[in-house]
Amino acid sequence: MELGLKGKVALVAASSQGLGRAIAEELAKEGAHVMITSRNPDKLHKVKEELSEKYSGLVEYKACDLSNADEINQLVQETVKRFGTIDLLVNNAGGPPSGLFEQMSDEDWQKSFELNLLSHVRLIRSVIPYMRGKGGKIVNIASSSVKEPIPGLILSNTFRLGIVGLTKTLASELAPYKILINTAAPGRIATDRVASLDQAAADRQGISVSEVEEEAKRKIPSGRYGKPSEFAAYVLFLLSDANSYMTGQTHLIDGGMVKSV
Repeated sequence: MELGLKGKVALVAASSQGLGRAIAEELAKEGAHVMITSRNPDKLHKVKEELSEKYSGLVEYKACDLSNADEINQLVQETVKRFGTIDLLVNNAGGPPSGLFEQMSDEDWQKSFELNLLSHVRLIRSVIPYMRGKGGKIVNIASSSVKEPIPGLILSNTFRLGIVGLTKTLASELAPYKILINTAAPGRIATDRVASLDQAAADRQGISVSEVEEEAKRKIPSGRYGKPSEFAAYVLFLLSDANSYMTGQTHLIDGGMVKSV
């Protein structure tokens, strides 16, 4: 299948590790030009070197705090300066802290809002002028919690649902510009974030991390955690020319874990 990604310009948020890095790698493998970003310039430099050595797509980086509006604007401007335009946007951000409702302060709620929802709004707003007319693709990364809330993740459960509402609404508003927008919702994918959540669950329950993992795997029909590359492959389809008619949808990549219809 021809994905048509060679030479396309992609901005991938939170891409020095985890799902964001996996998506950036798959894009570079297809020959896309990729701007990667996170707060950590040292990690970004290392990822750029690794991807540039292996793949034909150009990879550049710029450090950015996604909760800061000015830094987001600078990131978009730098991407356009380096590559001339933006064709593809992957909205991604590190997950908020775990914990119960009564443990969360106003500051926790505000920080999570700015990082996990408002960053998506700001990035979309900033890239639309470069997609308007010629078209583009946007994929918002959320969580399987948009279909089934995850215990102990009140902040994520709340703001990830906001991403779904944003995606569904913008599908209609952006369609006249030939911009398709979708949400990709990962289940238990083997990343550092999931490992940290498993450790937190083990600490709360007074059991080992391996016991938490085995219990989680029993609830997944596929019987295992997903690989970041498997999740990235699905996102690549949503960004590619192969997706020409799908917009406003929420796609679960979870090995069959979520039981809702």
